[in-house]
Amino acid sequence: MKKVIIVGAGKGGQALLRIFKSTKIMEVVAIIDKDPLAPGMQLAKQYGIQTGEHWSDFLSDEIDAIFEATGDDAVFQVLLQNRSKKTVLIPGSVASIIFSLIEEKEELIQRFKKQSYKQDLILNSTHDAMIAIDKDLNITLFNKVAEKLTGLRSEDVLGKNINLYMPSSQLPRIIFTGKPEINKEQVLENGKKVITTRIPMVSELNERIGAFSVFKDITEVKYLAEELTNLKEVQTLLQAIIKSSEEAISVVDEDGKGIMINPAYTRLTGLSEDDVIGKPATADIAEGKSMHMQVLKTKTAVRGARMKVGPSHKDVLVNVAPIVVDEKVKGSVGVIHDVSEIHQLTNELQRARQIIRTLEAKYTFDDIIGKSEEFNVSLKQAQLGAQTPATVLLRGESGTGKELFAHAIHNASNRKYKKFYRVNCAAISESLLESELFGYEEGAFSGAKRGGKRGLFEESDGGSIFLDEIGELSVNTQAKLLRVLQEGEIVRVGGVKPIQIDVRVIAATNVNLEKKIADKEFREDLYYRLNRMPIQIPPLRKRISDIPDLCKHLITKINQDYGRNVERVSDAALLHLQRYHWPGNVRELENVLGRAVIFMPFNENVIDIGHIESFLLNEVGKNENTKEIKFVEGKSLSSLVEKFERNILEEALIKHEGNKTATAKALGLSIRNLYYKLEKYNIEKSDLQ
Repeated sequence: MKKVIIVGAGKGGQALLRIFKSTKIMEVVAIIDKDPLAPGMQLAKQYGIQTGEHWSDFLSDEIDAIFEATGDDAVFQVLLQNRSKKTVLIPGSVASIIFSLIEEKEELIQRFKKQSYKQDLILNSTHDAMIAIDKDLNITLFNKVAEKLTGLRSEDVLGKNINLYMPSSQLPRIIFTGKPEINKEQVLENGKKVITTRIPMVSELNERIGAFSVFKDITEVKYLAEELTNLKEVQTLLQAIIKSSEEAISVVDEDGKGIMINPAYTRLTGLSEDDVIGKPATADIAEGKSMHMQVLKTKTAVRGARMKVGPSHKDVLVNVAPIVVDEKVKGSVGVIHDVSEIHQLTNELQRARQIIRTLEAKYTFDDIIGKSEEFNVSLKQAQLGAQTPATVLLRGESGTGKELFAHAIHNASNRKYKKFYRVNCAAISESLLESELFGYEEGAFSGAKRGGKRGLFEESDGGSIFLDEIGELSVNTQAKLLRVLQEGEIVRVGGVKPIQIDVRVIAATNVNLEKKIADKEFREDLYYRLNRMPIQIPPLRKRISDIPDLCKHLITKINQDYGRNVERVSDAALLHLQRYHWPGNVRELENVLGRAVIFMPFNENVIDIGHIESFLLNEVGKNENTKEIKFVEGKSLSSLVEKFERNILEEALIKHEGNKTATAKALGLSIRNLYYKLEKYNIEKSDLQ
């Protein structure tokens, strides 16, 4: 057994402790953390495992491995230098991966248990007795109805040889012959007569892996049949039984035409007798293949087939069996079970997860929509920045999604389980902002709380803080922020004692910081600290090709907010939106779509040009680049021609979504000539409007 030490008793260390405790190849000698109340420390005490505040107390040549679960690179480096050569050091990133895999495993186990529960529920809710055996003749399935008919308990027979409890089952013969036996009479060991169908179970490789039987008690049925000599009365009785059943049942004849359904079937599918009786078996199917037709063709029962039926596309599970008279198939009967509730519960779970996510950082990189080349560059930079502790500076116009990027960077970093605070530096006065960020001591100013107050930097220790509109900070506050970035410490308002903090700063601005530096409105030294990893987020007009995907995403969100069921934006409206210059960027696009949905009639579910054109700030195409070029006194012909040529190039690029090869082909230019003209008119650096 390998001896290991876990350094770090947070969620990751706690999870590692649980998994090692359950295995016989790892012995946890000790778990170490500075916080004695950490969850892993408490769990270790329950297990009787040593705990401590410093790893050096436990290092020895007998330790085979150290799992560093703090995620702190400094801790990892110290451990690397001081460990024994015989000891393997596992870094925090690997421990994090192990933790993620453990969580994923647990989730899969829970999903499997739920699915298994649903399967058992269906098998035990049917009115048919079912027994299955494997190729070694051991019983693998024995449902509740089988218990009732045989008088045996499933816990007594499962895993046991079928011949020990039901030598009359004939299932071993089915494995040997590989041939199904349909509607055969059988007398059970307790004297009950049943009608049974036995079929072999075959693998994908056509190997016999077992046998399955379904049977019903016919003692009472035969008694009634002997008493009832009038065929009309028998038919009426059978119809009454089917119609009174709570199971949704449909019956077709040998040609696959519907001959009977019951009220439960109508309630489930929304189809009446007029929709089904006399119609092909495919009449009720919205998605999938007809199991009735398959059973009529193969003469073999089908169990657990998934499909969607009826006008509402109801998701169902279908069991279909052939009706055999004198060894001839005369039709088939199907029993339908509603499983759409599973999807509803899944959707509710997803919605609950979304609500939980709003308690901290809301978004991840999966929530960021965009495939354009320029946007993907920004996205990859942000994903790279999330894996480093460096300060990130998000730059871009208002409404481009800087806060979305900040949330995603935090959630993709090793700080994702810590606090994430958002501060709009332009929305809070200078005096209040300073106390909010750095906190204050008791008596620092009139109205200060007794005992003082922790600032947001202290509250987010170990996590991240997002400073939006960083360019609006006063010079005094800039100096304090510089100290945070340089020294990793803050001083509360009215205090003198520095407080050490570990905070990842993500800043954002839509102003020209370089101009502010030149105007002495922004500290140059702070600029260099913030600008370690700048990420420029392109405006919407520079990623026009992303508008269809953005519309699809925003419509889903708007439908949830307003309780609507709008399906899409029409192609004509999309083209209209792609020709607009979007000064308000994605925020303006969401505003336009939201207003369109609000004012749309409830019987309409597609957004068209008429729904949106009145909400755009300026008429599409009426910007400076696309105005009609006319003769102007004092302007030479060559300058007017150049302006016209520039406009044509810009319009062609917009139409072809920035694809230079397609643009060159449409204009009859070589790709080299097109690049020359783009450089000549500086189009790549300008805004295409």
